[in-house]
Amino acid sequence: MEIKPSPAATRKTFTDYLRLWFKWVLDPLGRFFNRIGLTPNMVTVIGMIGNCVGAYYLVRGDMFTGGLWVLIMTPVDALDGTMARLRGEPGDFGAFVDSVSDRYSELIIYGGLLYHFLTIGEPLGGMLTFVAAAGSVLVSYVKARAEGLGYGAKVGILTRVERYLVLAPSLVFNKLYLGLAIIAVFANITALQRVWHVRAQAHTRMQTTTLEEKQL
Repeated sequence: MEIKPSPAATRKTFTDYLRLWFKWVLDPLGRFFNRIGLTPNMVTVIGMIGNCVGAYYLVRGDMFTGGLWVLIMTPVDALDGTMARLRGEPGDFGAFVDSVSDRYSELIIYGGLLYHFLTIGEPLGGMLTFVAAAGSVLVSYVKARAEGLGYGAKVGILTRVERYLVLAPSLVFNKLYLGLAIIAVFANITALQRVWHVRAQAHTRMQTTTLEEKQL
């Protein structure tokens, strides 16, 4: 039985709109990197390495420099997809590598923050970091698991780009606790939104199946 995705699952997200709004920047950069021989997967790895550098500064307590690295690396995440599209070779493996590296990048950043808080003896900061990291991972996991079962889960108020747009400025402007608290709360709310959205789709699928069985 074929299940049509709901309008909420297929509508454009904030990330999709950002790619459209900044297409005039991303496309020329993508063409340039393609021309000099870089591949989309190489750019993905460069972005992850850049976030590792940012995490190093966070470990040292230099939130401003670490935040700048995180901020600079955020648009790099959009370049690999742009490059693949311009090369005419968007593929499942590239998307897979991109998703995995995104999760590593986030956890490396949160790991740097967690190490810093543990070093200076700040349990509140450590707990906020842990809850923010857990929520961030769950947002992605729920979507991946839902899609593996044939459901759509492209909904929620705090997806990856929004999380970075909260975290990076909070580091740069020394509002770290506020930024982590926002992510800790709203990332987990986003994960629950996706769970609820999948529940609604599962309920609709079950009703449709029951109706079809009755009609046989």
